[in-house]
Amino acid sequence: MKSIGLNLSGREYKILIGSDLLAETADLLKQVIPCDRVVVITNIDINRLYGKKLKKHLESKGIGSLFLELPEGEIHKSLDMASHIYPQLINHFAERNTPILALGGGVIGDLSGFVAATYQRGVPLVHLPTSLLSQVDSSIGGKVAVNHGGIKNIVGSFYQPKLVISDISCLKTLPEKEFACGMAEIIKSAAIGSSELFKQLETNTPAIKDRSPEIMEDIISQTAAIKAGIVCQDETDRGIRNILNFGHTLGHALESTSSFSQSHGAAVAIGMCFASRLSVKLGLCENETVLRLEKLIADFGLPTRPQDIDPEKIIDAMHHDKKVSDGRIRFILLKRPGEPLIAENILRADVISILEEMK
Repeated sequence: MKSIGLNLSGREYKILIGSDLLAETADLLKQVIPCDRVVVITNIDINRLYGKKLKKHLESKGIGSLFLELPEGEIHKSLDMASHIYPQLINHFAERNTPILALGGGVIGDLSGFVAATYQRGVPLVHLPTSLLSQVDSSIGGKVAVNHGGIKNIVGSFYQPKLVISDISCLKTLPEKEFACGMAEIIKSAAIGSSELFKQLETNTPAIKDRSPEIMEDIISQTAAIKAGIVCQDETDRGIRNILNFGHTLGHALESTSSFSQSHGAAVAIGMCFASRLSVKLGLCENETVLRLEKLIADFGLPTRPQDIDPEKIIDAMHHDKKVSDGRIRFILLKRPGEPLIAENILRADVISILEEMK
């Protein structure tokens, strides 16, 4: 098991990464939050795979549990769904010291975090991420949010968990499409934070696709450490943390304009290709960087170009992005793997030119 610590102005928590950690949840939890009951928020598929075992395990350690099973999908990450959860917490007498355990992927983590942050002005939150994407990205850093009005993550806050338990054994049951989505975030982290990890992904693509436990534990730990290090410097996304949004400016716009039928990982993959091409157009990086990035993305079964887009609608959606400042869209661009930069004064014509080039 590997452990990564975050220290945020005296508030500390750990990210634990290893095999079969769900079977140790109660002991790991009690080290951080003494409790005799918890609320577990999950979805139908994840509950079927892991719910019964987790409930039995918790009970064997003297922890009672209420399992709330939600529908699957980004469309359900909403205020309506949060409003559906609150009465159940009230009816089961969940108190301010009752931990909420988020068992699932990014949607469950975001929604559970939002509920934990707002119920009784905040209850303890523990992430049990089961998807690759949530293990390397969404469970780390304290961003919690729901979608509203067709805009992704527009209502939310920063609310740090007490603990993150990433059981890489869960990746064995992860569908290929979801595994690829997680790889998009790993590629993003390598592109902005580590040229060595980028080379490792290029070199070990077959073993990673085979989900070798040793390699997965290594690259998940490296990726989590990159994000943790950035979050510790800029918890509330006012400065350097923006670089974690490489690929996300266009990516979120693609998700929103597709009514969330476009997966997050696929959208971010296309967004990274767009941002790197824009970087070349602005004279910031060599075309070789684009070729390496697009090959790596394609090797993991992710798209490199958008399908059936209206550039004007995409730009309008970008203006709703949380990274917009004084009406200017903020892009994270790339000089080379491991060297990102933040840019705001990008001409609309240049954005449209790249979007047209990629159609």
